[in-house]
Amino acid sequence: MTVTTMDHIRSTAALAATCLVLAAATPTWAQGDDEDLPPNHPSTDPYTQGDAVLLAAAGLTSLGGFEFGTTDTADVDKYMAEADIRWIETEHFQIGMALGPYKPGRTDKKKIQAELAELQLVLPEVPLKPRSLDPWLRAHLFARRAEAIYTRMQQILQVDDSMFPPPVEMFDINSKFMGMGPYLGQRNKYEVLMVPSEGMGNDFLSHYFGLQVYQSQRWNVLERDSLVAVLVVDDGDLKDDTGMHCHMAFNLAINLLDGYKHYSYELPIWIREGIGHLLEREVSPVFNTFDGDEGSAGVQTTKSDWLGETRKLIKKDELPSMAKMVRLRGYGELDLPLHFACWSKAQYLAEVHPDALAKILGDLTGLLSEDHIPDGSNMLDHHREAFQTHLGMTYAQFDSAWLEWVESPAAELAQTPPPERDEGIGQPLR
Repeated sequence: MTVTTMDHIRSTAALAATCLVLAAATPTWAQGDDEDLPPNHPSTDPYTQGDAVLLAAAGLTSLGGFEFGTTDTADVDKYMAEADIRWIETEHFQIGMALGPYKPGRTDKKKIQAELAELQLVLPEVPLKPRSLDPWLRAHLFARRAEAIYTRMQQILQVDDSMFPPPVEMFDINSKFMGMGPYLGQRNKYEVLMVPSEGMGNDFLSHYFGLQVYQSQRWNVLERDSLVAVLVVDDGDLKDDTGMHCHMAFNLAINLLDGYKHYSYELPIWIREGIGHLLEREVSPVFNTFDGDEGSAGVQTTKSDWLGETRKLIKKDELPSMAKMVRLRGYGELDLPLHFACWSKAQYLAEVHPDALAKILGDLTGLLSEDHIPDGSNMLDHHREAFQTHLGMTYAQFDSAWLEWVESPAAELAQTPPPERDEGIGQPLR
């Protein structure tokens, strides 16, 4: 079963280059006896106890007490006291994890044990083969997964942190524009909130953003220049730990791409969805997310062999051309063949033309008008020119080269093998 997410809304206010940056919140945990501490107090984390040295060793900045969304973690804890959120901050992310304990199944046990072995290298108290993952341990795993997704996106974009400016209100028009801050161009870190039910997700989204949405949602927090992903466990797939890992990869990939050189306008739908599918399916091809317009049911499929499905559609001559894909204007236009095409063409670029892909994405982001204001209004022209400049191809030539690759053994080697699915799956515990 698959999950449909809602796309975040862009406001023209995001174009302003003079938005103020709020100061980072200072943790203000109440003092008292251990039994009086909330379950998400940093000292209750059995793997760091909130110790600054251990946090630094694990690449963590804090376990709460930071700004989040339109408010801060203390306010969210107060409003959503029943959520029991574990907060965890990394170099590039601020994460709230409200999921309960999880018992790994045979299909994800090997994957999770490998992740725990890496985590134990920096946090010695982490067990290698626990019977179940407690909420704090899950928070640590998702924090490391988020950073791995960030690293993968940096590889695709061929950038590193040193290439981006500190948070700025105005940028130097005589320098190459790389956004308005250090997080791929955003002023503030990317945010993630994982909740166990549609009701809890809607409660957060309606209270803080005024959204009557029950599915996962990406949102642009204009007040703080931060992109947030609220991820809702609403079906069996996302109750699986790997399923939630995939869902996070899809949504973070799109948020990171949107934030590249600052989120001031949107890239073509095909490349955003394609990059999202690419990173999600690198985790596992079994769990797949599909964006949909607000109020739409979106696409659903249980098929995991997308290369095989793409080849079938090629034989039927039912796959869309790049000339059509670049003109998509809404997620409601995306049917299943288009999802296959978005993913496959993004994978082709990443596998065969990684340098060209990085340059194409570089050309399409950070576009400025003559008045030095971010401006993506001529995106179709920029997209066509970028393909011609960096690939040396027209759209028709690109489609021909892509079709040849899809039918080749090289395409098969690029696929992530699915796990065995007949040995039982993991189960959330409550």
